[in-house]
Amino acid sequence: MPTLSHAEVRRAIAQAQTIVVKVGSSSLTQPSGHLDPEKLGALVNAIAHASLMGARIVLVSSGAIAAGFGPLGFDSRPKDVATQQAAASVGQGLLMAQYEAAFAAFGIRVGQILITAEDTIRAAQYRNAQRTLGRLLELGVVPIVNENDALASNEIRFGDNDRLSALVANIVRADALVLLTDVDALYTAPPSDPESKQISYVPNVVKALETVKVAGSGSKVGTGGMVTKLEAAHVAAVSGIPTVMTCASNAGPALMGDFVGTAFAPVKHRGSFKRLWIGFASHPRGTLVADEGAAHAVRGGRASLLSAGVVAVRGEFSSGDSVWIDDEQGNHLAKGLVGFDSEEIPQMLGRNTAQLKRFLGEHYAHPIVHRDYLVLV
Repeated sequence: MPTLSHAEVRRAIAQAQTIVVKVGSSSLTQPSGHLDPEKLGALVNAIAHASLMGARIVLVSSGAIAAGFGPLGFDSRPKDVATQQAAASVGQGLLMAQYEAAFAAFGIRVGQILITAEDTIRAAQYRNAQRTLGRLLELGVVPIVNENDALASNEIRFGDNDRLSALVANIVRADALVLLTDVDALYTAPPSDPESKQISYVPNVVKALETVKVAGSGSKVGTGGMVTKLEAAHVAAVSGIPTVMTCASNAGPALMGDFVGTAFAPVKHRGSFKRLWIGFASHPRGTLVADEGAAHAVRGGRASLLSAGVVAVRGEFSSGDSVWIDDEQGNHLAKGLVGFDSEEIPQMLGRNTAQLKRFLGEHYAHPIVHRDYLVLV
């Protein structure tokens, strides 16, 4: 797609009908770890004004653990998972109570949505989340989304709400993503570096990921750093969604399309629901290894993966599951929905369509992964 200019990206954000706003823990809490009512109130004020002007907004809010560890008597964010989950259980209620009271002053209702990564791995749960969020927005409710830290395991989790916000933007087919953090913009290097310069516009975040030097999380109460913000902007960009990243105090101007923070242009047109789920939410359960010719065809972006070009199958999976498609060097080329169970595929390897039909039957004379369900990574 043609690259949008800086002004066009800002205009697209200002005119967005559905917006996902993500706010981090450090933007909502005091240094002690307690919720800061003034910070939360200022954020709600900005979102409420955009909502009252007609925008449908989903708020992805961190802060449950940060809100909970203070009241539980801890001086800082706990390190062990069990205590973090306990703090999240206490803190999520405190966080929602503050949001409910703040939005009620504007006559706006809120709804709580707690998501685990498991809820998005399967297409059925993904559709359930899409249906619920869509209905809340139709009813004029501001959904407040957070990872379900009280139940999420370290093995399968989003890890930070930056990635979750980009996924939610796909789920609700948002027109814009606003990432609010504790720095005012993206810089060419950490802001503490005297040679660092602010970047106001990123036409291609894929290239920016290769050239911008960023540090990890600088927050004592949050989990995400600048790397995760860029990754979220990347997911949004390749999903056709413009993004702006700035500090929470700039929330109002950012939602109005003002030239604050850093704007990221979309780099692709929006994909279908199925392809977005495959690309960003599905959890591959196995791997198909493509030979050189098949790998080249897959990279071209318009070819199905045929059994004649598959040299190996790894893992156990069922028809309809997501799998990796790798080249013979082990590089991930794509994700796709496989058309056969893992135990069926070995007998198919290397056979062309005519041979499959002759030796195995009509049922097997189909692509292992059809191009309509294959997404390059």
